[in-house]
Amino acid sequence: MSETWLHIVGIGEDGMAGLLPATRAVVESAQVIVGGDRHETLSDGLTAERLDWPETFDALIELLRALRDRRVVVMATGDPLWFSIGARIGRAIDPAEITYHPQLSAFQLAAARMGWSMADLETLTVHGRPVEQMIAFIQPGARLLILTTGEDTPARIARFLTERGFGKSPMTVLAAMGGADEIRFDGRADSWSHTVPAFNTLAVDCVAATDAALLPRVPGLADALFQSDETMTRQEVRATTLAKLMPMRGALLWDVGTGCGSVAVEWMRGARYARAVGIEPRADRRAMAAANALALGVPRLELVAGTAPEAFQGLEAPDAIFIGGGLAEATVSAAWSALRPLGRMVCNAVTGDDETLLQCLHRRHGGDLVKLAVERADADADGIVWHKLAPVLQWSRIKR
Repeated sequence: MSETWLHIVGIGEDGMAGLLPATRAVVESAQVIVGGDRHETLSDGLTAERLDWPETFDALIELLRALRDRRVVVMATGDPLWFSIGARIGRAIDPAEITYHPQLSAFQLAAARMGWSMADLETLTVHGRPVEQMIAFIQPGARLLILTTGEDTPARIARFLTERGFGKSPMTVLAAMGGADEIRFDGRADSWSHTVPAFNTLAVDCVAATDAALLPRVPGLADALFQSDETMTRQEVRATTLAKLMPMRGALLWDVGTGCGSVAVEWMRGARYARAVGIEPRADRRAMAAANALALGVPRLELVAGTAPEAFQGLEAPDAIFIGGGLAEATVSAAWSALRPLGRMVCNAVTGDDETLLQCLHRRHGGDLVKLAVERADADADGIVWHKLAPVLQWSRIKR
């Protein structure tokens, strides 16, 4: 068994005094301590060699590996395994060589200050990440705890809330929790004006007005929420398509012929940390997809200029593939080859030639073949008028 030589220690605003006796002994006996200026301030008076965080994560791992024959402590804030550096180090260095020493996280402290149950809220971070990703979690009655960086971040989130009809939502910023300088700011999204410390935790109690935008995480957002050139996968068909694609935590989708990105956007909204690559040859459609991703809270949608199957070269193998445009047997074959085991493929066809192709593929390979016909109602003076959308033939298959 590998020997534990690396200790990752969470520390709070109360510094060394807040550590458990065993953890404090580990820190005091360390030969090398790696951390930031803040961690050094919280743990002064130690005799170990102090090293600053390297600029990149790769450089940090190289540094730690070079120190393997010494007793090393890496300082982190709060719980090293909760939106912190500990998990990433554990993916690069054998976890059997690491001992973790958690401290109360900012989330736990904030929940205690607010009197909120941790089981009944969402924990998010926009620390070093696009702030827009919190938009996907704005729901009536939702409670959000958000790690932020920058004194202007709570004000940006307040604008997101207000623009979507959640301006009455109470907001609280908590900073330096557990220390002598702990401070709290309370307000409402539509009138937020506080100047807050750069490092803080934001608590939001989402309150919806009667005209609030309702953006559920389940698939099937209204078509009007997307910028498009009218070539998009329509709401009802999109919901069925996403059900077959099965968004899962951390899974990757290739959206081939992404258009305005509606399927890729809903895939990423459908599960925490779900990822998507949209492949689209037209620059105007890629621009629409990027705008939709930003507006609907999934700013990390990756967009690739190109056509299939050539654009598949160099991409990470996907967990699901949607082909909504540019159907061709060569594209389907290359996509299927790239798909991971248990991956899901969904192909939608609206033209006669594409329908013929999917029928042939179904006969040859099996899977599910369904025709989706949708009619939408409009009311006029004579009553209900039904408008038929173009029928869609859908072929889906799981790779086993």
